[in-house]
Amino acid sequence: MTDLPLVIFTPSGKRGHFPVGTPVLTAARQLGVDLDSVCGGRGICSKCQITPSYGEFSKHGVSVAPDALTEWNSVEERYDRIRGLPKGRRLGCQACVQGDVVIDVPPESQVHRQVVRKDADTREIVMDPATVLRFVTVAEPDMHEPSGDLERLTEALQAQWGIEAVTVPLSVLSRLQPALRKGGWEVTVALHKGHRDTVHRILDIWPGFHEGRVYGLAIDLGSTTIAAHLTDLRNGTVKASAGAMNPQIRFGEDLMSRVSYAMMNPGGDREMTLVVREAIDGLARDLATEAGIEARDILEVVFVCNPVMHHLLLGIDPVELGQAPFALATSNSISLDAAELGLATLNPAARAFVLPCIAGHVGADAAAVALSEQPGQSDDLVLIVDVGTNAEILLGNRSRVLACSSPTGPAFEGAQISAGQRAAPGAIERVEIDPVTKAPRFRVIGSEIWSDEEGFAEATQASGITGICGSGIIEAVAELRMAGLMDARGLMGSAAQTGTERMVPQGRTHAYLLHEGPDGRQILVTQGDIRAIQLAKSALYAGARLLMDEMGVDTVDRVTLAGAFGAHISPKHAMVLGMIPDAALDKVTSAGNAAGTGARIALCSVAARAEIEETVRRITKVETAIEPRFQEHFVNANAVPHATDPFPHLGRVVTLPEVNFNTGGGAESGRRRRAR
Repeated sequence: MTDLPLVIFTPSGKRGHFPVGTPVLTAARQLGVDLDSVCGGRGICSKCQITPSYGEFSKHGVSVAPDALTEWNSVEERYDRIRGLPKGRRLGCQACVQGDVVIDVPPESQVHRQVVRKDADTREIVMDPATVLRFVTVAEPDMHEPSGDLERLTEALQAQWGIEAVTVPLSVLSRLQPALRKGGWEVTVALHKGHRDTVHRILDIWPGFHEGRVYGLAIDLGSTTIAAHLTDLRNGTVKASAGAMNPQIRFGEDLMSRVSYAMMNPGGDREMTLVVREAIDGLARDLATEAGIEARDILEVVFVCNPVMHHLLLGIDPVELGQAPFALATSNSISLDAAELGLATLNPAARAFVLPCIAGHVGADAAAVALSEQPGQSDDLVLIVDVGTNAEILLGNRSRVLACSSPTGPAFEGAQISAGQRAAPGAIERVEIDPVTKAPRFRVIGSEIWSDEEGFAEATQASGITGICGSGIIEAVAELRMAGLMDARGLMGSAAQTGTERMVPQGRTHAYLLHEGPDGRQILVTQGDIRAIQLAKSALYAGARLLMDEMGVDTVDRVTLAGAFGAHISPKHAMVLGMIPDAALDKVTSAGNAAGTGARIALCSVAARAEIEETVRRITKVETAIEPRFQEHFVNANAVPHATDPFPHLGRVVTLPEVNFNTGGGAESGRRRRAR
């Protein structure tokens, strides 16, 4: 034990003990945390901005006192006075450690900023948007037949477009008369009518014929990342896409940690609501700038999210989702003014729509996947896995659709991994290990060249080789198993047992040396990394097996990997690892960001909104938290690929070595077996 303060950095999860008075920037550098600095810690460049968090963090086992860092000093005060520091921010080079503390490194302070891989997939969508533009000619006022301008506009809409009734926000009504007179009694109005609305709502008005477009945002609000697609509401074209890390991650990397934070810190739920709304508003502003449009032309936003994100977005305390029976405040879809969500960047009258949730742990993101992938229309039995910090799983065909969620945690996204990081330039994303020489080759994000190919050093000079992301660690662990360096229980052998000096001793365990840079910095796959991946994949597999039990089957016809991360998983490596049930590898496909696609479909189609509400009512929900067999499936799934379930399809293409690295000594090696 040590009395030195514990410093924990998020989202990397890296931690260490440091003497009182250590600058946060120094602690970050010693731990290898990705915190930028250009001025060398003199408080000039402001690149090292950090956000300390205070309160109880049961996940990390720390209580952070208000005086965990030194008070503001003159350098920070001067910088704030001249340039301004965002609320809650500190300069990492000036703030010094005084006690246990949790430090969030925001994306803009990271040298290797995240590449959010939630691009929009090309999809045929039947356009039926809730928001449309209508050009009308309005009768001029007449002293002999007195009526208000709004009333005559309403009459014109009825006569020319068959629109029976409208409502008008005060912000639009105040601009009606100038617009009518400037347009010579001709105006263009933006009208909105959701699938449950009885009247149209006028969201904006322009003099004469408005030649511009109106836009909507489709937002996939995930536990770790937020993805937004700016979409033309006339034809469904995606004009721009952007993503950001969910700033709530500093309150807890997984959902239950955030629920716990809200429980243990009065006002914690409001704190998390505020930061995520600010992040969404910032994304909207960035997208408008990128697309070269006015932000006020964004008239609608559609959200998909898991239940905890759903409640925190809406400003609802998620405490009930942290305990049985996991009751939602509402499972229906919600329509409201975007301004109620604090989205000030959009048009003042913009509308927001949140897809319905399926159950207390199966949210609107799973509903969006169902809308996008249509498992209920499949003749085959299809398993759809939306891989993320909280995995949503669907299993079904034309006869029946089941759904559950499984708490995989953030390991698949690079967190809780010794050299792990988010997907960013310089991160190792592909790995192969030669089964004879035991030597690795890999690829990093930002380059298509493998590490053993000519030109690799030049191609990666700018980004460097900075760590390993989720797809990389999955492939690394699976390759260790295929190369005979790791046994079925997930235990790695020593150099003597495996015949390679790449197995580095670490106390009573061993690590695999994946890369060593010119500066001597090593990227290792440790026993702890393997354990984190085992826990994550076991939760995922156990959730899938529960649905298969409920369906009364032992096999599935097809597996679809969805989600930003799922799109980058190698089917073979996922199968070797035992993330998913056995199936023919050509029947394991990627659906890309299916939740984001579902959000775009709902944004572009009123009929789709009605359809998904009906679909959600027909889906059978399975609650993993109370299912007795979940633990049994979880334990059996700890083995790689599995302790009891057969993997005949995998066995036809991969032969796994029969090795056993126990603490007592030698390896039973030299034999290889087909996957079970």
